Amino acid sequence: MNKKILLIILLIFSMVIYTACTKEDTKVDIPPVGDVGESIDDDAQVGDTQEKLDFNGMTMNVVTTSEKYVELFDAFAAEVNAKVEFLSMSSGEVIARIEAEGGKPMADLWFGGGVDAFMAAKESGLLEQYRPIEIDKVDSRFVDQDGYWSSKGLTVVGFLINEELLGEKNLPIPSTWAEIADPIYKDEIIMANPAISGTNYGAVKGILDMMGEDKGWEYLSKLNDNIPFYGKRGKDPEEKTVAGEFAIGIIPADKGSFDVAEKNNLSVVYPEDGIAWVPEGVAIFKGGDGVDIAKAFIDYMLRDENQKILSELDGKDSAQMIKDGVSGYDLGLPKERLIDQDISTFGSMREEILNKWEELTKGK
Repeated sequence: MNKKILLIILLIFSMVIYTACTKEDTKVDIPPVGDVGESIDDDAQVGDTQEKLDFNGMTMNVVTTSEKYVELFDAFAAEVNAKVEFLSMSSGEVIARIEAEGGKPMADLWFGGGVDAFMAAKESGLLEQYRPIEIDKVDSRFVDQDGYWSSKGLTVVGFLINEELLGEKNLPIPSTWAEIADPIYKDEIIMANPAISGTNYGAVKGILDMMGEDKGWEYLSKLNDNIPFYGKRGKDPEEKTVAGEFAIGIIPADKGSFDVAEKNNLSVVYPEDGIAWVPEGVAIFKGGDGVDIAKAFIDYMLRDENQKILSELDGKDSAQMIKDGVSGYDLGLPKERLIDQDISTFGSMREEILNKWEELTKGK
């Protein structure tokens, strides 16, 4: 055989052997999405080494306080090949409906609302246990230690001030809880009924934690003297202060409230003697068809980039974010003024607090 031809044959043969050797299986074991009690490899980066999830067009049903989160849920649905449908309902209505229907879940995921309702749902056995990926990076105060609920952010309580109205009545601008209990503000203050509003229940519970039970109820009695009636909707304090019906509204303070204040020549005040706060819950309904997709969403929600999106959708100050290293808006919220609240009793004391509140405010 011609030497030149033989050399070509040997070269081709060598290339075939080399190609075969480099095609050995190089697949890497990918850690699964963590289930309750499962440990997650600390070196695994969410979204980098996890196998892409595909829910084959499945619909996840979500109970939420607002449809402003559509952007976040749509991005999740696109990533995991799913659909999302929303049901808007208050936290109290959620529990009442599930209990009325014998514990049958109305949705897969519960997203938003005061954590006291989530604590009550946990005690009633309505929630699924789950420990999300990256939950260890969330402040332990904002997570149920048994894994039944986590948080998406904090609501903080502030005052919406109609300075023009105060000026017309020669009243000073208040900056503390102590000041708004002064009789000079009689009939000038509005807050929503804390049995309806998670924010205003948080205000009552925060005051009791800050002042102690005896002094707290004594203070609330004085504040009650300055409030002619309690709003039946969470938005009432903001809307009625904007309309000039009241000079001071007790509200959730976020970018939305600052925008409303700027538009209407009002101001937002963080109480200097202590800022009450409420974790906003997120949980999975027990017994639903979409437990797995709801778990996947909570993992998705806790990624840094999605926490950032949430901060923008919710209008949160950095001090309202639950995860270390994630920043929000700069709304001037002084983190050191957040009241040292006992979240462990937030749910267990709710009925007792609201019963006493009803007795205190009877007729309003």
